[in-house]
Amino acid sequence: MTEFGSREHEPTIPAPRRTQRLGAYAVVLRDDALLLTRISPSGFPVGYWALPGGGVDHGESPHNAVRRELYEETGLTASEVRLVDIHSLRVIDRGRTDAYEDYHGVHVLYAVSVEPGVEPQVIEVDGTTDEAAWVPIDTVSTLSTLPVVDYVIERLADYRA
Repeated sequence: MTEFGSREHEPTIPAPRRTQRLGAYAVVLRDDALLLTRISPSGFPVGYWALPGGGVDHGESPHNAVRRELYEETGLTASEVRLVDIHSLRVIDRGRTDAYEDYHGVHVLYAVSVEPGVEPQVIEVDGTTDEAAWVPIDTVSTLSTLPVVDYVIERLADYRA
């Protein structure tokens, strides 16, 4: 017999796996449109739109990573790159593999200029991006058919400045 209030038979929830990731992201504006990329089934959260960019490789500078990621995800080449902000995100929830995790993402944001008139196309095959597009900045936060990650919406006013 167990004592009232005993937790003896309650399932044990393992401590979340701690994950920290440094990423470099491009804020690219053209004619009141923001360049966004859609997260493929290889990424998380699938189907959401985000800024072009991603993880900084070991030994790589964020400045070089944003140029590499921009090209892989959009086919566009950066002509100018300027550090504008650092964003931090912490989420404790089920992650990409449905495992419980304590995720801390640090996003280094760069204002990036690209060649005018060039349309984006995904270069990297089987990566975490499956589409790239210029999205009118006024509609980014209002289109229910276009889910956008929170950190993009939170900073829309900053991108315009």
